[in-house]
Amino acid sequence: MTESLQGKVALVAGGTRGAGRGIAVELGAAGATVYVTGRSTRARRSEMDRPETIEETAELVTAAGGTGIAVAVDHLESAQVRALVERIDAERGRLDVLVNDIWGGELMFSWDATLWEHDLDKGLRVLRLAVDTHIITSHHALPLLLRNPGGLVVEMTDGTAQYNAENYRVSFFYDLAKTSVLRMAFAQAKELGPLGATAVALTPGWMRSEIMLDVFGVTEDTWRDALAKEPHFAISETPRFTGRAVAALAADPDKARWNGRSLSSGGLAREYGFTDLDGSRPDAWRYITEVQDAGKPADTTGYR
Repeated sequence: MTESLQGKVALVAGGTRGAGRGIAVELGAAGATVYVTGRSTRARRSEMDRPETIEETAELVTAAGGTGIAVAVDHLESAQVRALVERIDAERGRLDVLVNDIWGGELMFSWDATLWEHDLDKGLRVLRLAVDTHIITSHHALPLLLRNPGGLVVEMTDGTAQYNAENYRVSFFYDLAKTSVLRMAFAQAKELGPLGATAVALTPGWMRSEIMLDVFGVTEDTWRDALAKEPHFAISETPRFTGRAVAALAADPDKARWNGRSLSSGGLAREYGFTDLDGSRPDAWRYITEVQDAGKPADTTGYR
């Protein structure tokens, strides 16, 4: 996919870390100009209080071969998002790919509290961070994306539509947030499809994000040490794997065939033939269903 997106402009909303960073870098590797937004900058950290910054991501985009542009934006603030889109229009005159990856709710939801036990303000904050931000961003960005045919909107979530329809996801607020994003992709597809653009929902598998590596006390180089605590982590993937999924979608002249679909990084790897950084193709959601949720011993044979 080298330079397959040369001349294209992307906005990765929520590109500070995790999937957003991986997506931004891979779009850059394909030659795109990528606007990377978030609240964590070298001058000021967000409530996440993590070391990753949008400037770092933009530099990685440029190093990969694209043009990375970091813009500090709180996507809950409509005026800030409007100004962002106006800037992209003024500087580039187009928007070809919109990735709604804003989340930032890791510290807000409880893994085991019921709806009535959960802190209400934090629960509602999760929904604002995960849902309202996506709506606000699409509202302002879609007119520019529709200016040229072939635009792509990627709504990032956790879990496929089928899996989330059959399984309760962690807690009330997390479940509602991630399922809502799936529906937002479907709804946007109905409105964008007749106008020549495509909207999809995309989920990574068990991703080795910066936060997840910290949870297990490992690095990307030593991630297999985590298998002693959680053998199923063997199915995990890097954020760049999801990035390659988005880059493949964006470069596909027939991407409209996916309009309104719920997709996964592993499923698209089979379709487009890309691999993770280590050359494997982890199919996490099939593994989670057939092995992990089935109570079987960890065994990634046939799933990587």
